[in-house]
Amino acid sequence: MAFPATRLRRLRKTRGIRDLVRESHVSPAHLVQPMFVLPGDSREEPVASMPGVSRLSVDRAVAEAQHLHELGISAVLLFGLPEDKDETGSGAWDADGAVQRAVAAIKAETPALTVITDVCLCAYTSHGHCGVLDRQGDVDNDETLELLARTAISHAAAGADAVAPSDMMDGRVGALRAALDEDDFPNTAIVAYSAKFASAFYGPFRDAADSAPASGPGVAEDRRGYQMDPANAREAVREAQLDVEEGADIVMVKPGLPYLDVIRRVRDAVDTPVAAYNVSGEYAMVKAAAAAGYLDERAAVTETLLSLRRAGADIIVTYHAKDFATWNQ
Repeated sequence: MAFPATRLRRLRKTRGIRDLVRESHVSPAHLVQPMFVLPGDSREEPVASMPGVSRLSVDRAVAEAQHLHELGISAVLLFGLPEDKDETGSGAWDADGAVQRAVAAIKAETPALTVITDVCLCAYTSHGHCGVLDRQGDVDNDETLELLARTAISHAAAGADAVAPSDMMDGRVGALRAALDEDDFPNTAIVAYSAKFASAFYGPFRDAADSAPASGPGVAEDRRGYQMDPANAREAVREAQLDVEEGADIVMVKPGLPYLDVIRRVRDAVDTPVAAYNVSGEYAMVKAAAAAGYLDERAAVTETLLSLRRAGADIIVTYHAKDFATWNQ
C-alpha cells in the first residue's frame, strides 16, 4: 500500500519497537580480539599507531585473555614476535616460541576461551615476506607450505583450538589439514584467510607485528604477488570455495569495511561460517577521529560492527572487541 496507509516510521517510534524489529545484532560473543605476544616476562609495549593496543609478554597475555573472557568475548587470535628472525622464519614453529607458550598458558588458565593462532611467516622472516624466497627473490609457494604446516602443528600441540593461515599461498589449507590429521590433530579447526587483499589498511598492524616486507633487487617487490587485487570480487569467491574444498572450517575476508560487498558474495557462496577482519587501519582511523573530536567513538564502532554483521559476517575479528564488550556490560 502507498502512503498514508503505509508509514514505515511506525516501527521506528520507540526504542522498544526498534529493538523488536532490528534485523542485525552484534554482541561480544560474535567478536575475536587479536593479541600480540612477546618473548619474556612482565613486558607491555604500547603500539603507537594503535591506541589501546599493546604487545604483551605471555604472563600479561594470560591475564588479558582471562579479562576478555570475563567480558564475554568468545575468542582471541594470537600473533607472535620472535627473539630472532631468519630467512626461513624458523621461530614460527619453535615449541618454546611466544605463541606456543601463550596458547598453553591461556588454555590452562581460561580453558573455555577459544584460542586461534595466526599461521604465517612474515613476522619471523628476516625479509618480512609470508614465505621463503627462491633464488630469484620470489616467494616459493610450495616450499612454504611445508613450513606453514610445521607451524600449525606446533600451535595445535600447544593446545590451540584453531589455526588461521594468513599467508595466501595456494593450497595451504589442504596442506595444513593433511598435516594436522596425520599428526593426530583432526579436531583442530582451520580458519582460512581466504580473501586477504593487498590493502593499504595494514600499516598499523605491521608496526605492531614488526612484519613490513622488504623490497628491492633480489627480493619480492611486495605482497601483491600473493595477496589479492582489491579490484577483484569474483576471485575472492573462488578463493573461499577452494578453501572450503580443501578443508577450511571457517573462511575469512580481510579487510572488512572496504570489502562489505565481498563479504556478502562469500556469504552467499559458501555454507561455512564467514569471518570478517576489521583491520588495524580501520581501527586506527576511528581512534584518531574520536581523539580529535570528529565523531562519537562508541556509536561509530557499533555501527561499524553492525555493518559487518549485516553484510554477512558471522564472526568479526576486531581490535575494538574489548572496548565494545566493556561498553555493553
